[in-house]
Amino acid sequence: MITSMTIAKDRLQVARVLVVGDVMLDRYWFGTVDRISPEAPVPVVRITREEERNGGAANVAYNVVTLGAQASLLTVVGDDEASHRLEALVATTGISPYFGRDAALKTTVKLRVIGRQQQLIRLDFENTPKNEVLASQTTTFAQLLPSHHAVLFSDYGKGGLAHISDMIARAKAAQKPILIDPKGADYSRYRGACVITPNRAELQQVIGPWSDESDLRERVQSLRAQLDLQAVLLTRSEQGMTLFDADGDCHVSTQAREVFDVTGAGDTVIATLAALMASGISLREAMPLANCAAGLVVGKFGTATVSYEELFT
Repeated sequence: MITSMTIAKDRLQVARVLVVGDVMLDRYWFGTVDRISPEAPVPVVRITREEERNGGAANVAYNVVTLGAQASLLTVVGDDEASHRLEALVATTGISPYFGRDAALKTTVKLRVIGRQQQLIRLDFENTPKNEVLASQTTTFAQLLPSHHAVLFSDYGKGGLAHISDMIARAKAAQKPILIDPKGADYSRYRGACVITPNRAELQQVIGPWSDESDLRERVQSLRAQLDLQAVLLTRSEQGMTLFDADGDCHVSTQAREVFDVTGAGDTVIATLAALMASGISLREAMPLANCAAGLVVGKFGTATVSYEELFT
């Protein structure tokens, strides 16, 4: 007997999401801490294991394919060791990579040093891409757009989405669902998107602090109308998430069993939404499942993903 879940899985397997945005290579150095340095009052970490993972938009795309859908990843990276490591890592996941390269660009690397199951320090290596590389990204975007069912912009504020307004216009003209994980205090460049998914701190940067739920509702609906957005999904950590759209607002409570690490939870939320919407499920139907996926991923260490089986069984 074919169940509704089997049908959902079949629909996911043919759904194609175009992920565009800032990628990074997440590096983890794990070690033991047995003493304090004689040079300064800091722990000495003896590294015993190293690990590399997809970061930024690459982690978003990885979440899409782990759930069972297909993902293409359009981004700009340097022509350096980190970019080639990341592209090789992406290729092993089944993601289709479209990497623009800029020899003057340093591919973003986030290096986390872990000791005694705790993150001791994070070191970031990055700079910003040149405009001409970003322009070529727009051309590739136009070529990829027709073969995808949804477009997801993952903005980490690293400069890889300088031409996002043009890409949104193209996607809107093609009647594709447009999902955006936003960054910064100016959301005007996201005008016309289907849904943006800020967390509390990100939304406060744009609309200011709110006094109560009524004030929040009024401010978000005003923002939504001003920017011609179909919806705003506010992720609220331990308080779950709230969706604001033309029908009003609806809320789902958090489903985290145990919070171990919140790294990448926002990636999982928007990737789950995009995969489900690409398969034809409405945003309101997809939201509780995205909330459930976030509850699963925060129980894992570092940038992680959720499989179809974990989410639906």
